[in-house]
Amino acid sequence: MLLCIDCGNTNTVFSIWDGERFLCTLRTSTHHGRTADAYFTWFSTLIGHYKIDAKISDVIIASTVPRVVWNLRVFSDRFFGVRPLVVGKPECLLPNPPRVDVGTGVGPDRLANAAGAFDRHGGDCVVVDFGTATNFDVVAEDGAYVGGVIAPGVNLSLEALHQGAAALPHVDISQPERVIGTNTVACIQSGVFWGYVGLIQGITDRIKAEYGKPMKVIGTGGLAPLFAQGELLFDTIEDDLTMHGLTVIHTYNKENG
Repeated sequence: MLLCIDCGNTNTVFSIWDGERFLCTLRTSTHHGRTADAYFTWFSTLIGHYKIDAKISDVIIASTVPRVVWNLRVFSDRFFGVRPLVVGKPECLLPNPPRVDVGTGVGPDRLANAAGAFDRHGGDCVVVDFGTATNFDVVAEDGAYVGGVIAPGVNLSLEALHQGAAALPHVDISQPERVIGTNTVACIQSGVFWGYVGLIQGITDRIKAEYGKPMKVIGTGGLAPLFAQGELLFDTIEDDLTMHGLTVIHTYNKENG
């Protein structure tokens, strides 16, 4: 079985792929100091809870936090006897290498999104990924990542508003019943929710206009379903797009490595 690990700035996600489907998905906070032993204790405890007999034979990692990769490598080697494939490293082949400015590094999660989106939907699409940042990933006709947009994430914006304005409380994001708020919490929720609806719509419209061809818009990440309720922003929602992209990249390396 393949263990896919997607490590972001806020959360790290582990998914077990049996070749046809994901058996389970586990999520923990990203912590620079977490050791390989700590990962295994957490992982094995939850696997036991799900009653999954997971014989891990391969591991692939996409991490936007370089400092955690070492311990994830040790975790993979020590407990599964596997040398992990790390997206973004020279030894990790990509089905369609990115076309960006020379010397530019592309986030491994964005490479995985491009691979997953192309495999499921073909090219000429935009992936809107809601994470610590809100990323817009442009996937060309041949499946290559060709650029995008990075905007502050929804929760990051809420936290900055709370920290920067002493009188404003921290609130949970939700779709308000009305645009005009009649209390402080409702005002903040309206500003953030409808503000991001406008941001998503505005940026995707500009990307489409600049790209010059029809494009499909794919939403992914934890908050994608929430914003799909607000306006017709996405053509489809893919909860597991990044993880699916990791399985695509892993298969490509197995066949071409």
